[in-house]
Amino acid sequence: MSDDKTPTELNRVTAEKGREEAEDLREEADHERGSAEEHRAMAESSRTEAERFRVLAEEARTLREQYREELESVRQEREALRHAAEEARQAAEEARHATVAAVAATADALSANLAQMQFLDDARDTLRQLKPTKPGDVQ
Repeated sequence: MSDDKTPTELNRVTAEKGREEAEDLREEADHERGSAEEHRAMAESSRTEAERFRVLAEEARTLREQYREELESVRQEREALRHAAEEARQAAEEARHATVAAVAATADALSANLAQMQFLDDARDTLRQLKPTKPGDVQ
């Protein structure tokens, strides 16, 4: 056979080259399809992880809000206790003033009673001095 190839042989060689190129393209497409599938799986995994992160962030926000509300409640309770303590202090101060006034009034009353008793004692002494010791004595 000569080195010249017949048209049928050329067609067969061209077809074989086309088939090999098609096979190469198919393998490359399969490889790219596999890579695309891996990328899709990675993207899905990333999306799932992002969703978990979002859920955790939402839970953290909820917990932070609950903590803030509890902290505010404690602050309000402390403020109410502070007001109650201030009112108790004022009541104690008023009671102290009332006690001081009562003690002063008692001291005034005792002083008046003492003055009255001293007056009566002086009057009794004066009457004894004026009263004759014997029926015939006149002073």
